[in-house]
Amino acid sequence: MALFDLPLDELHAYRSTSAEPEDFDAFWSKTLSEAREHDLDARFEPVDTGLSTVRVYDVTFAGFGGHPVKGWLILPAAAAEPLPLVVEFVGYGGGRGLPHEHLLWASTGRAHFVMDTRGQGSAWGGGGGTPDPVGGTPAYPGFMTRGLDAPENYYYRRVFTDAVRAVEAARSHPLTDPSRTVALGGSQGGGITIAVGGLVPDLVAVAPDVPFLCDFPRAVTLTDRHPYREIGLYLKTHRGRTGDALRTLSYFDGVHFAARGRAPALFSAALEDQTCPPSTVFAAFNAWSHEDRTIEVYDFNDHEGGGPYQEAAKVRWLSRYA
Repeated sequence: MALFDLPLDELHAYRSTSAEPEDFDAFWSKTLSEAREHDLDARFEPVDTGLSTVRVYDVTFAGFGGHPVKGWLILPAAAAEPLPLVVEFVGYGGGRGLPHEHLLWASTGRAHFVMDTRGQGSAWGGGGGTPDPVGGTPAYPGFMTRGLDAPENYYYRRVFTDAVRAVEAARSHPLTDPSRTVALGGSQGGGITIAVGGLVPDLVAVAPDVPFLCDFPRAVTLTDRHPYREIGLYLKTHRGRTGDALRTLSYFDGVHFAARGRAPALFSAALEDQTCPPSTVFAAFNAWSHEDRTIEVYDFNDHEGGGPYQEAAKVRWLSRYA
């Protein structure tokens, strides 16, 4: 499909109609306070990967509910002093994969932490190894409708909490510099990045690429591509529950986290992206509260966005911050 969404000038002016819950901040404050009642218990086990330019650690830390969450910490081989830290979140269906899939950021002289996404890691890449031990109400296959009956039960409450704890775990390693922490990721990882940008007050920069999990009211009615389509298929069966579903989703909408973003941000959007339509990306970008914000637009690209061109743009851009 060619340019199916709003024209570019209208995208720059677009604002979401997603209604922010009155208790949004209280909900997340309580969620994170409960998570921090559990010892972070961050453990870093050296791994022999056969790679000579990096040192790799297999990481385990306590996420939502104290559940163990996996990650990789990848450092330049010669690292001896605390380094700027890049914390990365991965796309829908993927896991932390294998260490050799993540060599870019350590190659720039930074520490790189990659969080595994609970319950995922079976759709692409090198897989994942973090289960989601929490049950839920009936859900359409996938993750978008798990626990959709209430914000307290929703799947992404656990994932976003894991992500905040991942930042805390990565910062606890002696060779990372907490004062120079960046969050980034693409698609689902971009949506998680936006949430972290709204929940962690002292990041130096965030870089969400073609982010998912933004502007739910528009996304679920504009595109019929998965994963957003999971919500429509759920509501096709659970008739009359649209209002309740959108209320739950409003606690996880990137637009509301963006309004709390306190770090410089580099977004990206693709104008033929049917997975994360450009208007939903611009909804979060236009809501981002920090004045230092930039968006790279790829006019004839789908959900691959800028691909390696956007990686190069991030390397250049991040040199100003970390």
